Amino acid sequence: MSGVRIRDGKLPDDAAIGRAFIMGLQQFEHALEPDRRLDPPVAGEFLAVLAAKVAEQQGRVFIADDAQGKAIGWACCFIDDNDVYVEAAQRQFGLVSELFVVEEARAKGVGRALIAKCEAHFRALNLHTMMIGVLAKNEKARRSYLAAGFTPYSERLHKAL
Repeated sequence: MSGVRIRDGKLPDDAAIGRAFIMGLQQFEHALEPDRRLDPPVAGEFLAVLAAKVAEQQGRVFIADDAQGKAIGWACCFIDDNDVYVEAAQRQFGLVSELFVVEEARAKGVGRALIAKCEAHFRALNLHTMMIGVLAKNEKARRSYLAAGFTPYSERLHKAL
C-alpha cells in the first residue's frame, strides 16, 4: 500500500468520485447478483441517500488516493440501529455501508486501510460494534472481511418467486 493516502471525503466536492465508485460497485456486484441497477441515474440517486445518512447519522466518507493523487477507493460509514429486539445498550452500531477499491488496487491493503479508518471513527464515537455487508457470492470480499476481524452475525436468504 505504498504511497496510498486515506483522506476525508467531502460531499458534494467528491461527488463525481462517489458516483464513479458506486457505478463500479454496481457493475462488479451485477455479475454476482443481476438485480443490481446499471442505469446511469442510480449513482446520483444512491449518492444522495448516502450523503444524507452520513450527514444525519454521524458518518464519514474516506477516500484512498494513490501516490499520484488519483482516487482508487472509498468507504462510507455511519451509525445505524438494530431492531428493538436487540438490547438497548447494544442496539447502535457502526455500519460500513460502502467499500469499493478499483480493480488494479485490490489485494494491496487499500480496503483494509479504509476499514481501519471507519473503525477508528466508530471507536471515537464510543461504539462497541461495527458491521459490514457482503453478497453471499462475493467470496473474496467475505474472506477479506473475516481476515480483518469481522465474524458472521446474521444471514439473509432469498428465494426467487
